[in-house]
Amino acid sequence: MSALSLAPRALYEEVAELMRQRIFARELEPGSWIDELRIAEALGISRTPLREALKVLAAEGLVTMKVRRGAYVTEVSEKDLRDVYHLLALLESDAARVVAQNANPEQMAQIEALHKDLEQAVGNRDRFFEINEAFHMLLLELADNRWRDQMVADLRKVMKLNRHSSLFKEGRIEQSLAEHRDIVQALTQRQPELAAERMSAHFMNGLQAAQ
Repeated sequence: MSALSLAPRALYEEVAELMRQRIFARELEPGSWIDELRIAEALGISRTPLREALKVLAAEGLVTMKVRRGAYVTEVSEKDLRDVYHLLALLESDAARVVAQNANPEQMAQIEALHKDLEQAVGNRDRFFEINEAFHMLLLELADNRWRDQMVADLRKVMKLNRHSSLFKEGRIEQSLAEHRDIVQALTQRQPELAAERMSAHFMNGLQAAQ
């Protein structure tokens, strides 16, 4: 790790984001011990903001604190993964229901435009994953429930510990795209229960691919 110049404002937040991205990028592997002294020295900071940053990541589920052993990158068990996908299915299917009921024509056009971008991203796995996440975030934004948004954000961080391995499974991208088409169809046809049902199935299929 190279030394960085971090803003003094909310230094621990800057450090938390840096550590978060390194965890997602697998620079810090699941189950690996976090060497606080080495990281603090590399960043040119004291261990205090680093420890505060680790508390933030622990609250998000990305880091596990072990008594007298320090901090470790969280390992996601199969049960963890099932639990996370179960809750995301509940929360995001409800968001899809709300959007199907309440979105105005301009908002529906946004959804369709983003889905078109997703269609065009097939063949570029990283780009597909990026737009896929943006699509889900757009539905949450349009559903407009900040408490749900906060819960989903934390759950998706834990899901990212598994990287987007579900999309690496043969044929999963094409299957996921087909599921998105069905979701968009239910949304634009103003079928709330069908939109919710299809969103829930989308997550359950994603779970099967991730295991």
